[in-house]
Amino acid sequence: MCVTWFSRGLHILPRPHAGLLSRAASGLRLAPRPSALPDPLLAIYRYKVYTLCMTEWPLREPTFLILTALAAGPQHGYGIMTDVAQISAGRVRLRAGTLYAALNRLDADGLVCLDREEIVDARLRRYYRLTPDGALRLQEEVDRMRATTAVAARRLKLLGQAQ
Repeated sequence: MCVTWFSRGLHILPRPHAGLLSRAASGLRLAPRPSALPDPLLAIYRYKVYTLCMTEWPLREPTFLILTALAAGPQHGYGIMTDVAQISAGRVRLRAGTLYAALNRLDADGLVCLDREEIVDARLRRYYRLTPDGALRLQEEVDRMRATTAVAARRLKLLGQAQ
């Protein structure tokens, strides 16, 4: 577990300090703050189980669309954004901050990786590609969505027959 303390000046301490947390019978609680730390305004807890087990949950639509765009082959950020807009018929338009945060998360999960970098017009362009684990995760999500939509279609058909 990682604890990050924010002080009044939003100074972020680079790493957790030993002894900040203790486990009580009723759950997790903050231990007394060491005198070397500034007055905390906010403590953020990040559990490893959250980041390690997120691939078992259904993918959010932007994540699904990013993986779908990369299934066609390696692309750079702007290419991914335009491909996602095209795949979703303009419904989903990713902004750069959203895209790169998602790519960093997907990279940490091992679903995408950096393919190559090149300089175009004096700017660095990074190309990302889908990993084998990413392709497997995308296929699992497609299968899950197919099963769900098949149930919905059957129920709608039954509803139409009943009326």
